[in-house]
Amino acid sequence: MTETVSTVLVVEAAGRGSYARTRTGKHGPPRLRLPRRKAFFGFQTGDLAQAVLPFGKYAGTHRGRVAVRGSGSHTLRATNGLMATSWKNLRPLQRADGYAYTTQKEEGASSSA
Repeated sequence: MTETVSTVLVVEAAGRGSYARTRTGKHGPPRLRLPRRKAFFGFQTGDLAQAVLPFGKYAGTHRGRVAVRGSGSHTLRATNGLMATSWKNLRPLQRADGYAYTTQKEEGASSSA
């Protein structure tokens, strides 16, 4: 008996961040300094998180990748766009491991499985 798969897991290399603590200018000397830490308020850039936003334009529950800031106002990249939210509204789902995971419909798979 042959099984058909309707969705597949797509894994993409996303990186684990930069070790450099400065950004360089056009000619090479340091232009600005970066924080010495990569994680803020328990989150690191690339973590998969769920945001429960109680009010505002994006009220509701969203899932996506987090970009962190030292101020605690993190950005969540969900399927419906970018949204800035406090770390207090976020719940971690998976720690960043250097890969981005998505699911995709398998081409040629029948819809009745």
